[in-house]
Amino acid sequence: MKKSLIITILSVLVVGILAACGSSSSDNQTVKIGYFPNLTHIATIVALENGYFEEEFGEDVKIETKTVSNGGLFMEAMTTKSIDVGTVGPGPLLNFYVKNPSFRLISGAVNGGAVLVASEGGGVNELADLDGKKVAIPVIGSTQDVMLRKALKEVNLETTSNGGTVELFAAAPADTATLFVQNSVDAAATQEPWGNILETQANGKLILDWDEFAWGKESTNTVVAASDEFLKNKEFAKAYLQAHKRAVEFIQQNPKEAQALVIKHIQDLTGKAINEEETAAAFAKLEVTTEVNEQVIQEMADISKEAGYVTSSDIEGMIDLSYLLGE
Repeated sequence: MKKSLIITILSVLVVGILAACGSSSSDNQTVKIGYFPNLTHIATIVALENGYFEEEFGEDVKIETKTVSNGGLFMEAMTTKSIDVGTVGPGPLLNFYVKNPSFRLISGAVNGGAVLVASEGGGVNELADLDGKKVAIPVIGSTQDVMLRKALKEVNLETTSNGGTVELFAAAPADTATLFVQNSVDAAATQEPWGNILETQANGKLILDWDEFAWGKESTNTVVAASDEFLKNKEFAKAYLQAHKRAVEFIQQNPKEAQALVIKHIQDLTGKAINEEETAAAFAKLEVTTEVNEQVIQEMADISKEAGYVTSSDIEGMIDLSYLLGE
């Protein structure tokens, strides 16, 4: 009798443990991918459109996506576990990392893709003319904010927040053309295709092209970021990066097809028509890559500290390319 009871209890315990394990496994079968619905996140968009994530993760893994409008919102979503992995600017990533080192940069995605454009009536013809002017940026602490600060140093200018004369004005890139027409700002440090739109639709003048702005072609615009929680599953990390690498290679080999996929994707999301010529012009101002210039990322951290966005520029451990390299 006692022996039968012990066996029954053990059986219940084993079933309970297996059920718990099964529940945990099931919870881990959803991957939440975040990105911005714009051209500089083309690698993520192409991977989604071509089904690379589904193929690499397998049919037992559900792919969920979340779009955001800026890097701060992306990192907040990652902090609250609404996003596991995805593409974001290095500026917001390092700003959050310094406060909470629970995130990693695991691959490059896009270099360049950002320009400095002056409004028609702002009286700005070169970088030094920004003295006493107002410049639009996507959001305080954004990658374009940091790039602008880097450029200003080259002509001995500083922002008003650091005792200088150049005022920063945070505005969504989509609203910048209206600000130009209203003469509310004198210039904008923005990403493509918004730079091209400012030139063609708001009479903007290109001051620094993508290969001249800040670190030029080495300017890191978009990277792959992942939470430490996500990276615990090495197979998931490898699957994501394999899909990412396939997308990068596809874009490099099939630029026109890749642009068409971005246009379709954004139209499906927003219902708005995207101009093919504008997309092609913007695409010519960026480089899709998995490579990461770690020195540039460190300089970005140093500038963020000088700006007062972070208390430290120590980002040791943030960049982990071991998953990308298959280690």
